[in-house]
Amino acid sequence: MRYALRLFFAVCALAVMLAVQMGAAYAADGWYWLSSDDKYSKFYDPSSVVVTHTASTSRGKIATEIAAWTKTSYSYEGAKETIDAYGLKAVILDPSQFAYSLAEIVINPQNRTLQYAKEEFCDASGKVLWSHADGRAKEITSQEFDEGFYDAVVDQVFAIGEAKRAKADDRWITLWDSVAPDGTRMHVTGDTTTMRMKGENLIFWKWAETKDSAGHVMEIQFQKAAVNLPQGTERIIKGTRWTPASGWKDLDDDMDGAYRMIPPTSVAYKGIEKLRAYAAGYSMWLNRYSIED
Repeated sequence: MRYALRLFFAVCALAVMLAVQMGAAYAADGWYWLSSDDKYSKFYDPSSVVVTHTASTSRGKIATEIAAWTKTSYSYEGAKETIDAYGLKAVILDPSQFAYSLAEIVINPQNRTLQYAKEEFCDASGKVLWSHADGRAKEITSQEFDEGFYDAVVDQVFAIGEAKRAKADDRWITLWDSVAPDGTRMHVTGDTTTMRMKGENLIFWKWAETKDSAGHVMEIQFQKAAVNLPQGTERIIKGTRWTPASGWKDLDDDMDGAYRMIPPTSVAYKGIEKLRAYAAGYSMWLNRYSIED
């Protein structure tokens, strides 16, 4: 048993040492390691982070645009997945040629968006296989590949704790839960990393999962919501819906952009009360990048 424990701790120590060495190696050439899995390794260059636009407020100047450079390296599976996603099969014929990508990203923290201003796909020697500029801006949610880049860059500028909140056990908070007479259950959670105040509205992404009495998932809705906290009303800005039959599809706006009242007697009103309590207790977090006076 003691031998097994010594072996276990030796393996752990070796893993830590290798991770430190890997981080140090990439830091030496300007790239700071963020994360790795069996498909991708993600890095960013701390020295490249620059605030390109600010807004003047009573609290001083607040960054509204941040630029930085990132790097992603790929396994064969990661390269193939990326080539397929970008529609580049006719350009990069062999995924094993695609070693890494470099990108200049532009971040707007107030709207939680990230844009690829420049992007280059390269082989191991540095030869550019494909490039483009002025990619579309996308909002960073739990479902986005780029969340780690966003967190690292924003934390370097503001040092408020985006990466820490993204990894926190209580990142997702339960808003409400209901069980129908037939055993169907609906569970709704809110992502605190995406929460921010705009006027009286709390903007955030929520995950609503419906299961049958046997525990099988019947439907998932992933929605960006604006909740007017004083009025107790809600507007769904956009979202997607999943069912076993149809897969993921965009949600239709059946309210035509209007707010709907959440009845105080409904189970969903528990979510309003939970959000009001969260806003009262975590006001600094919800207004962390606000440019409103």
